[in-house]
Amino acid sequence: MSWWVRLIAGVIAAVSGFSSLAPRGLPDSVTSPEARQESSAQRVLHRMTLRQKVGQLLMVGTPASSTAPATLSSISRQHVGNVILTGRSYAGIARPAGVALTVQRRATLPATCGVRLLVATDQEGGLVQVLHGRGLSEMPTAIQQGRQRPSRLRSMAELWAEQLKRSGVNMNLAPVADTVPGPAFVSRNPPIGAFDREFGFRSRVVADRVRAFAQGMLRGGVVPTTKHFPGLGRVRANTDTSSGVRDYVTTRHDTHVSPFAVAIKAGVPVVMMSTAIYHRIDPRRPAAFSSRIISGILRGDLGFKGVVISDDLANARQVEEWPMGARAVKFIDAGGDIALAVNPSVAPAMYRALLSRAKHSPRFRGEVNAAALRVLKLKERHGLLR
Repeated sequence: MSWWVRLIAGVIAAVSGFSSLAPRGLPDSVTSPEARQESSAQRVLHRMTLRQKVGQLLMVGTPASSTAPATLSSISRQHVGNVILTGRSYAGIARPAGVALTVQRRATLPATCGVRLLVATDQEGGLVQVLHGRGLSEMPTAIQQGRQRPSRLRSMAELWAEQLKRSGVNMNLAPVADTVPGPAFVSRNPPIGAFDREFGFRSRVVADRVRAFAQGMLRGGVVPTTKHFPGLGRVRANTDTSSGVRDYVTTRHDTHVSPFAVAIKAGVPVVMMSTAIYHRIDPRRPAAFSSRIISGILRGDLGFKGVVISDDLANARQVEEWPMGARAVKFIDAGGDIALAVNPSVAPAMYRALLSRAKHSPRFRGEVNAAALRVLKLKERHGLLR
């Protein structure tokens, strides 16, 4: 064999050796969408100040029909990276779209490093529908939606998502994955059953419809949020209006957790935490403050790698015994990512508490970085990174 033939053979062998070290399923250039998304989000994270990272971990409210000055101030001064449209709007698509545009214009380089906002609302259907009017369907209740075939519900949810997109909303705090045990318990379950927010009374039915609703939202370009982990279907009081709300039945491997597991397996990107206390899992802390529930069950048992958002931590009676700033810190410390506060006036207190803890605790600063990166990855997938 001539010397140049031996040389070429050696080069081919070397290249083959390096190629065998590449991750399976990826081309040599490693340019999968996931790799590009992660590197882009990571680059934005590195450009952010600590203050801007902390701001990405907050979502504050503004009325769906107008823009609250406190909300605009929170974006500019506390670098808040996410907003929820609250109350009710009956003015069709144009009014909330104007509100969304106004808050998005505050997402400047000094405020959010140019990263656009997640603009969320509660568009479940029935009594829990924030946006109404021309261009927006009047959505049936979840119990009525649950009677639809999953394929039909998926198509309906895709249409609703397209309407939300035209309204400036890119995130829906739905679907509800809570299972009410049966028709007889509906009147005894104020947060879910009393408002017909459940898709059904069997976890399998709920799981199928939750998956279909979430898939339809994603197809329509809106981020779905499965809630309220690990389930509010068995409680006898509403965490928004009552304190000391406890679930004495649900266990770590309960069938009522299965709709969340199905949604996660189907790729739902966001899960909302309940603020009820689950006596048989963690009897000392609300779920939103429990690392045993967020890190142990949601991220551990179910393998969820997406964004974890809290239920409201501002006005909810269930968390009133904790100082405002401590609520945000405990949530992030337990493994959460976005602390939701429908009342924008509490943003400064939450922001100061998070920033102070991050400055003085390297461990907590690492949690802030990890949470901010998860939020940025979500935003990257939905075109919100500039």
